Amino acid sequence: MYVCSCFGVTEAQVQQHVDDGACTPRQIASACKAGTDCGSCVRRIQAILGRGSCPRREAADQGRPVLTALTDLDEAA
Repeated sequence: MYVCSCFGVTEAQVQQHVDDGACTPRQIASACKAGTDCGSCVRRIQAILGRGSCPRREAADQGRPVLTALTDLDEAA
């Protein structure tokens, strides 16, 4: 099922980013653009994020990178 129709992002894709360490809607947006156009999917993203605990939330709250896979991609570019 689509979460973000603007960018064609599915619930499974958002969940994969969560599994990879995303803890906030902003981190999801950085990973796949979901929530950055019309914004109608932000509440749905928040609901997906709220389903489980985030083991890396402390790092995110301190402003440290928690999405190492994305960080590695950014450094390679």
